[in-house]
Amino acid sequence: MVWSNAPVIVGAHDTGPLIRSKNGFWLAIPTPAAGKSLRGGRIAPGEWERRTGLRLRFIYRRRGPSLLVAEGRLNTKGRAVASRSKTGRGVVTAPIFLLVPQVKLPKRLDLARDAGRAHDAVPGLIVANWVEAKV
Repeated sequence: MVWSNAPVIVGAHDTGPLIRSKNGFWLAIPTPAAGKSLRGGRIAPGEWERRTGLRLRFIYRRRGPSLLVAEGRLNTKGRAVASRSKTGRGVVTAPIFLLVPQVKLPKRLDLARDAGRAHDAVPGLIVANWVEAKV
């Protein structure tokens, strides 16, 4: 027996789902200053704190997404890192994660429309490829 996530993924792109966090609080969306995960994907706040050694600070905003920010400096690649300066030169407050309660994904597919077009095109394709038998 073969099992796949493909029907779930295609169904999600067809309906445009609403994504909420597992525990009901916030979804953390990394900014470019967060960098990538060690596995190559999106990095989580806990992994970011372990990798950089910096603490994230929560900033609530009434309008727009709330933020997780870090006090550090931005390196040449635009990533937030710890400042080695004793005087605090180059230290900035960089937003690392945007926090939103939920995200509505856009609808990217319309399978009913595409299936209808394919269904309507079948008779024309049969006629176009019809070969008369030689007598």
